[in-house]
Amino acid sequence: MSAPSRGVAWRSPSPRRSLRWLLGAVVVAAVLWSLAGTGVGLGSLIEGRAGAAQLISGLFPPDLDADLLSRVFTAAVETLQMSVAALLLGAVIGLPLAVVMAGNVQAPRWLGAAARTVATLLRSVHELLWALLFVATVGLGPAAGVYAISLHSAGVLAKLCSEQLEAVDPGPVEAMRLTGGSRFTTALLGIIPQARAHLASQVLYQWECNIRSSVVIGFVGAGGIGQALGIALHLFRYQELATLVASVVILVIGVDRISKVFRSRLGAASGRAGGGTPHPHRSFFGRSVR
Repeated sequence: MSAPSRGVAWRSPSPRRSLRWLLGAVVVAAVLWSLAGTGVGLGSLIEGRAGAAQLISGLFPPDLDADLLSRVFTAAVETLQMSVAALLLGAVIGLPLAVVMAGNVQAPRWLGAAARTVATLLRSVHELLWALLFVATVGLGPAAGVYAISLHSAGVLAKLCSEQLEAVDPGPVEAMRLTGGSRFTTALLGIIPQARAHLASQVLYQWECNIRSSVVIGFVGAGGIGQALGIALHLFRYQELATLVASVVILVIGVDRISKVFRSRLGAASGRAGGGTPHPHRSFFGRSVR
């Protein structure tokens, strides 16, 4: 009788590992296909070097005329007003949707499905398209921009905040339910307080996004710095464009600093407040980790 072989027996790759390799190959092929189809690469950048050099040289030195700076300041204030007003309206719409969408709130199934559908619709339509619709409805100006940004931000806040609500520690939530707490009471006293710091952080970050969105939608006449940027770009006033771009950067940095102060006060920056540390057996999005 022959002695059994002492080598390690060959094992065929598991189906799960084969599937991972297949998915990886599909992702790589999709990325290469997309890059080739869109013409992205070093060659296109080299071909556009002459235009880039002309644009960059035209931006310097920025126009610092007193009359222009006064108009830029007015446009920056209008952009800030648009971002705050859109944040308020977006939060009023988006946060209730987030509560209804959160799985641990256990809202009626039909109500949760309706909230998810509304949130998906709101964030699927870009702010620029919303702005075009509202410009056609209410006319040119910042009001159209506020309505456009608020609807899109409501959908984004509903999505992100519902995930924050689902990521809280389930222990206190289950304890409240076992003691007879209703859905509303459990959400109000057991879920939202744990996530309040991260909810505030999401809302403040959306404020920064609203600043950038207000710049984009201004190109279609929805007010703010974006409208002035569009005019300067169409008229090839590159030095004026440089001043406007610098004002946008300064505005975003200022809003970021203010948001950081508020987040640290609420404990969101270090996770000190409730909801700062997710449950050890749950992922960031509230699903079980095995």
